[in-house]
Amino acid sequence: MTGDEEVNVSGTMDIPTTSPNSFFQLPQQLYMTTPAAREWIGQKRENVRPWTTFINTNNFKTPSSLPRLSKRIMRNIEYFQSNYLFVFVGLIIYCLLTSPLLLLAVAVSLGVGYKLSKRQNEKKTIILGHELTLAQQYGVVAICSIPLFIWAGAGAAVFWVIGASFFIITLHAAFFNIEAVVKSEDSFGLLEEV
Repeated sequence: MTGDEEVNVSGTMDIPTTSPNSFFQLPQQLYMTTPAAREWIGQKRENVRPWTTFINTNNFKTPSSLPRLSKRIMRNIEYFQSNYLFVFVGLIIYCLLTSPLLLLAVAVSLGVGYKLSKRQNEKKTIILGHELTLAQQYGVVAICSIPLFIWAGAGAAVFWVIGASFFIITLHAAFFNIEAVVKSEDSFGLLEEV
């Protein structure tokens, strides 16, 4: 480009209208789309190791040393990660089925959320002149559900599920002899540490 050429920069630009961020608006990073959730669940389901291998009692052996125990736990958690996730989900389902009041509280909260999502397509919710987004309505439902969950004993159930999952997963990871199932170059290092 030489100095005698002119560039025409005249014209009008339309400025996009943006609504100011309100206090109750969720950031875009927090929205999880349904396809992303389905992809994550599908990936975990694909990585599930055979359950016959997972519960094969012939592979349960006590570790010979503490360093070997820590490596065994790490390798088992890495190898059986999806299986452990399904054990956790199974314990959640068991806890819900054995606590009818908690199951009812979860069903009511999910039912209200479902009704809100269906109603959002037909009619917008306006409070004090402000239109509430679906995420904000879900937040209101969650806040209103807290006393219901406290009354139903959700706190005890959450800690029971976390504790039982930690115990079962750690027990399996500590005693399952992963070297009998998966051969790798790390197994030579494990054999030297005996």
